[in-house]
Amino acid sequence: MSSSFVDEAQIHVKAGDGGAGAVSFRREAHVSRGGPDGGDGGGGGDVWLVASTNQASLLGFRDHPHRRADSGVHGQGKQRHGAAGADLEVSVPVGTIVRGPSGSIVADLAEAGDRLLAAEGGRGGRGNARFLSNRRRAPAFAEQGEAGEESWLDLELKLLADVALVGFPNAGKSTLISRVSAARPKIADYPFTTLEPHLGVVRFGKAGSETEFVMADIPGLVEGAAEGRGLGHQFLRHVERARVLLVMLDLASADGRPPEAQERILLDELGRYRPELLERPRVTVGSKADVAVAPWTGGARLPVSAATGNGLDDLLRRLALAVDQARRAEPAPEGTAVVHRPVGDAVEVTRADDGSFVVLGRAALRAVALSDLTDDDALDYVQDRLRRLGVERALVRAGVREGDIVHLGGLTFSYHANDPALGAAGVAGAGPTPRRTASSRRSGRRRGAG
Repeated sequence: MSSSFVDEAQIHVKAGDGGAGAVSFRREAHVSRGGPDGGDGGGGGDVWLVASTNQASLLGFRDHPHRRADSGVHGQGKQRHGAAGADLEVSVPVGTIVRGPSGSIVADLAEAGDRLLAAEGGRGGRGNARFLSNRRRAPAFAEQGEAGEESWLDLELKLLADVALVGFPNAGKSTLISRVSAARPKIADYPFTTLEPHLGVVRFGKAGSETEFVMADIPGLVEGAAEGRGLGHQFLRHVERARVLLVMLDLASADGRPPEAQERILLDELGRYRPELLERPRVTVGSKADVAVAPWTGGARLPVSAATGNGLDDLLRRLALAVDQARRAEPAPEGTAVVHRPVGDAVEVTRADDGSFVVLGRAALRAVALSDLTDDDALDYVQDRLRRLGVERALVRAGVREGDIVHLGGLTFSYHANDPALGAAGVAGAGPTPRRTASSRRSGRRRGAG
């Protein structure tokens, strides 16, 4: 594949981190005990992939795959909230398929304007003014900013064309598209001249009522392509979206293969790759009619010569009719698709291989991730928040027992049914690195093992 066209690439998306909330109290000349006035941190920016007609290749991601949105600004005193990070829109060609780390398809950006939320920005932390209550008059803690999502995604481009040229190498596809459109692919008398797809816009008919369609000149097909031989799937995937297939048979084949044999092999390869391609509208022509080894006429056969122009008007008329019929048969688009990934908020408990319990659910994970668990008041708030989210009930339903280890994001604690602080779950330790826990600072108020 040459450097001017890339149809496979990877992209690393990193959403912006949320800004931290501020811990601040009013300090004024005539206010002896000012209340909390820490502002909230701003949310991190999202990363969106947007299908655009201004992009024709994934070349821009080959050497520079990283895309990162802006992070939110930290909150400040006097209720000054941090600004949110700006979203980042990354343009990709129309027809781009996005696959996640597991290889499954996340989105198919098949229409101009289709959007995928590739990475969601982290939520900004709340300042200490948000935690003021009748029971907590002087909260001395705030939430940290949430880290933005990040991941590697695989991008795969499938060209969008009305007509796809299907034929063996050196069958005259490049010469044809250069004759009927403004496309100028490389042309030479040896196999595999075309190593990358080319698109050309073809106009046929009288002015005002002409039909316009896009024709794709794609690398030549070889026998065994369905199994990956030659350019294999790199060629075949670009045929998938075409409305009409133009099968070109070389009437002056250098290896002496007759047109009927060429057609049989080509259709067999298409059928083995995607059986539904054989149901696609199809026009079959014999190329290089001016130097044909033997006559190829009769029935619906259409010999053409791109070099002399013979038969091209008839060919374009048939293609325009087939494309028009295919377009009419398609359902009307329902508008621009906005693709969001589902987010699980409900609390769920699973069992790990080592017998410990893992708590899932975005709200519960956020309650832990945003809080400073080294602060006693913040820890009290987290425990109350987890109880209200139903973590305790979910653990009991999952069969947790006294002393079992529970993981919740970066927090690990030992379950104790008689702990009054959390009812059924007593927090004992936190984070991936050792640090002084709340239970070690306030002996007797917490139970558990770090």
